[in-house]
Amino acid sequence: MMVHEIFNNLPAMLLLTIGAYLLGVWLRRKSGIALLHPFVISIPVIIAVIKLFDISPEFYIQSNSLIDFMLGPSVVSLGYLLYKHRQTVRENIAGIMSAVVAGSIIGVVSVYLLCPVLGLDEFFVKALEAKSVTTPIAMDITRSAGGDVSLAAVSVIISGFIGALVGPLALKLFGIKDPIAKGLAMGCSSHGLGTARAIEMGAVEGAISGLSIALMGILTAVIVPLFNSLVGL
Repeated sequence: MMVHEIFNNLPAMLLLTIGAYLLGVWLRRKSGIALLHPFVISIPVIIAVIKLFDISPEFYIQSNSLIDFMLGPSVVSLGYLLYKHRQTVRENIAGIMSAVVAGSIIGVVSVYLLCPVLGLDEFFVKALEAKSVTTPIAMDITRSAGGDVSLAAVSVIISGFIGALVGPLALKLFGIKDPIAKGLAMGCSSHGLGTARAIEMGAVEGAISGLSIALMGILTAVIVPLFNSLVGL
């Protein structure tokens, strides 16, 4: 009973989230295994604790409202990196825009083409089309398209997670060393999680990845309804 009371309070849940994430960071650095992303460690740890001590998911979410609030300022802070490297952006704006437009189109069209191959119907197509943009934008796009918002949110998280894990390995495998190309690849494919990983790669990578998030959101919001009208979804 006493242990339950220790965990069942707001500060403890906040510390649980931070502690589980830091544990994941420590394990990845200690092991040197890139696939051991902090999310791989922190999510099971948090689930195990709230299940073990019978803590409601609603209470856990409420306890971490401060972290949720800080997501906004953290995204805005990416603007500083972008401002710092504005000259780089100006000099490469044509290539950046071309890559983001291609990424947006491929992200939508690939879902439309692959879903039937995997035996998934129109319900899944509408829910997965916006998987490559941030969760709030993806949910709005999916809602407007008549898709399942909950499934869209899950697909965005999985997309970001896989991109953050596999992206750096793919870049190394294909010998991509240009910081702009690396930032575009991470931002266009795995939004927030990919950008967090891009910042670890370097300041230019982080700035370009942050820019990609914004541009991908805008372009995907335009491309999805146009594409759905074109193919009759």
